[in-house]
Amino acid sequence: MRNWLLWHSQHMMQGVQAKLEEEKDQKAKKKKAPKEDRKVRVAIIGVGNCASAFVQGVEYYKDAKDKDKVPGIMHVNLGGYHIRDIEFTAAFDIDANKVGKDLSEAIYTYPNNTYRFCDVPDMGVPVHRGMTHDGLGKYLKQIIKKAPGKTADIVSILQETKTDVVVNYLPVGSEMGTKWYVEQVLAAGCGFVNCIPVFIGREDYWQSRFKEHNLPMIGDDIKSQVGATIVHRVLTRLFRDRGVILERTSQLNVGGNMDFWNMLERSRLESKKISKTGAVTSQLDYDIGADNIYIGPSDYVSWLTDRKWAHIRLEGRSFGDVPLNVELKLEVWDSPNSAGVVIDAVRCCKLGMDRGLSGTIHGPSAYFMKTPPVQYTDDEARKMVEAFIQGK
Repeated sequence: MRNWLLWHSQHMMQGVQAKLEEEKDQKAKKKKAPKEDRKVRVAIIGVGNCASAFVQGVEYYKDAKDKDKVPGIMHVNLGGYHIRDIEFTAAFDIDANKVGKDLSEAIYTYPNNTYRFCDVPDMGVPVHRGMTHDGLGKYLKQIIKKAPGKTADIVSILQETKTDVVVNYLPVGSEMGTKWYVEQVLAAGCGFVNCIPVFIGREDYWQSRFKEHNLPMIGDDIKSQVGATIVHRVLTRLFRDRGVILERTSQLNVGGNMDFWNMLERSRLESKKISKTGAVTSQLDYDIGADNIYIGPSDYVSWLTDRKWAHIRLEGRSFGDVPLNVELKLEVWDSPNSAGVVIDAVRCCKLGMDRGLSGTIHGPSAYFMKTPPVQYTDDEARKMVEAFIQGK
């Protein structure tokens, strides 16, 4: 009996030891899991200046340390995803100059004219022939020649490349084109980041469609790091918080990139003006009247290239009904100014996918976009994003 108990005790100890060793091995395997398991696979629609700055930025900051302060980035490591974990899987365009080229070459190809702050090595990602629809307006047709051939099978490409998130950079006014691509994104099972002022993320219909497919999106119309909209919003909020009555305000923008060239066609600007105007007036708790606010693109100046000049004026009434006016000029390189925001947005979208979220993700949309489903102050929205990243 004593021998049996001794044998049984030793056997149990061996079993416990084996289990501990197995758990130790499993933990070690998790730590040594290949980085490919933590990728954010991204496809781009529209290989213009914004796409160029986005791709350059991922390459430029790939070796940043987690604790580094990178301008325009909330966190180098956001929710477990480093900047370098963004992997470009596919790109779509209609420009004959770009279709067929590697993405690393297409981002520098005319008529792109943004700041070149990084040389991107060959990526092995060809630019596929995309869908045109209303993406090529009156003025763009004068410069951009459509690539020959039929539209690529977008859904198959997204699925074969295991794309997680699709970023929309179509030209302003591409209503039909954007909605067509959204259908492809849904069919392929991808998340969506809508960087242009075609209203998808804020609309109940599209939110329900993404919920039906159990897919997340962030939209609409990307904010810049420090752009005309964010500066105008902050000043408008400052007037309100300090008790100055805002009576009139304007924002006049000029630039020399294809975005401004395209927006010379005023019929394409309706959603852009709505987006920019709403982003500013949302910071007030009273209506100043449609005739007392003008916000929108004003003209194209070719020698500015991808630089944008924004002239902002606010006219208010302070204590004693005394006039108080603010006027400023902001000069930025337009496309790099939003690239860091997109880097954060795609990683938040991937986190949403990881967590099984669907429809528009409100916190990131409110902070990263001009026209989210619900507007918040920028301070509130940033807190919402931080809470989202932490999984709260």
